[in-house]
Amino acid sequence: MSPHDDAPTTPSGGGAPLVISVRSATGTGQTPLSAFDDALHAAGVGDLNLIPLSSVVPPSAEIRRGDHSPFPATHGDRLYCVLSVAHAELRGASAWAGIGWTHGGEKGGYFVEHHGGSSESVQELIRLTLTDMAERRGIPVGEIHQEIVGVHCDDLPVCAVVVAAYEARGWGAAW
Repeated sequence: MSPHDDAPTTPSGGGAPLVISVRSATGTGQTPLSAFDDALHAAGVGDLNLIPLSSVVPPSAEIRRGDHSPFPATHGDRLYCVLSVAHAELRGASAWAGIGWTHGGEKGGYFVEHHGGSSESVQELIRLTLTDMAERRGIPVGEIHQEIVGVHCDDLPVCAVVVAAYEARGWGAAW
């Protein structure tokens, strides 16, 4: 699945609506950690400290995808995000990462993150999880959106990442 070209994303603040930027990228490196860093850099979040969130999308949040410019923050800031990561180290193996979501405007929504060996398996895991979550809460599942990215290991370790970036905060800001 290829990223969509949406408008650049800015962090929320000062009463502005929350814009969540969904970014995907792949990376290669001499080690799995180096491949992860390369993928984060390609997604525009490589110089931020990632703080993983669970799965809840606040009401009225706007979700945009496709931006790979550096996330608007200062080097070392905290980035609150939902993160999916997949690694492959063996020649011939593939790594697929994905985030899926539903969003009902004022009702809010949910993100889920999965990884696997194929795009199809990640798509199915996302669909099944979001369906279960909606059923558990007694709400309609709604339209399911997905951002999935994969990479094939030819020689060096590889990594696929999808990041749903909520907002960045400096270390002087309140948690």
